Amino acid sequence: MKSLIVKITAAAMFVLAPAIVQAAEGYSTANVNMRAGPSTRYPAVAVVPAGSSVEIRGCLSEVNWCDVEFYGGRGWVSGQYVQAVYQQRRVYVGPQYYRPLGIPMIGFSVGNYWDRNYRGRDFYRDRDRWSRGPDYYYRNRDRDRDRDYGDRNRDRDRDWRGDNRRDDRRDDDRRDDNRRSDRRENDNRGNTRSSDFRDLPQFRGGKADTYNRPDPRASPFVCRPGDPSCD
Repeated sequence: MKSLIVKITAAAMFVLAPAIVQAAEGYSTANVNMRAGPSTRYPAVAVVPAGSSVEIRGCLSEVNWCDVEFYGGRGWVSGQYVQAVYQQRRVYVGPQYYRPLGIPMIGFSVGNYWDRNYRGRDFYRDRDRWSRGPDYYYRNRDRDRDRDYGDRNRDRDRDWRGDNRRDDRRDDDRRDDNRRSDRRENDNRGNTRSSDFRDLPQFRGGKADTYNRPDPRASPFVCRPGDPSCD
């Protein structure tokens, strides 16, 4: 008799189990983000259009967030944007309706939940940081971003200093070129003076011409009598 009772009880539990864990049907009341965790700081994985049907898989007891399924995808939506039918009327999903609607109260773990649903997502590579909470993730992301920003600034400053040094070297080269040009011009001016000097009429043929010699009769101190140059 006892064994029969046990069998009947087990069979009843087997029949009733699906009803206990069955998801409740809900409806989104606005275009709402379905997120990778129960907070607006978790990444958005999809947008549930207003009036769309979702399957409510469970909700947190302490915070009004629910794990829902939408077109085969899973994510979290705030209960204030989800309604369900209760006693032939729609009500917003809240803790007071979990039990009457057959919605189980569940917890959330980034590791287990993301492993099942988000392995192909870009944010999955930061799973370890997200597992410590959104605050930890964003704090470290901002720190890394500031470090990268500082590295970029240092690289930019180093490149800027290198460019300035190259500009200085180019200026020095230009000054050297200008000095060499000035020396060549000075040499050319000297050559021009020498050439002009030799081309003067009184120096034709490389020796002084006598046409420009002073007249010995103009001054008694220039020539002495009998000096052949005074003839």
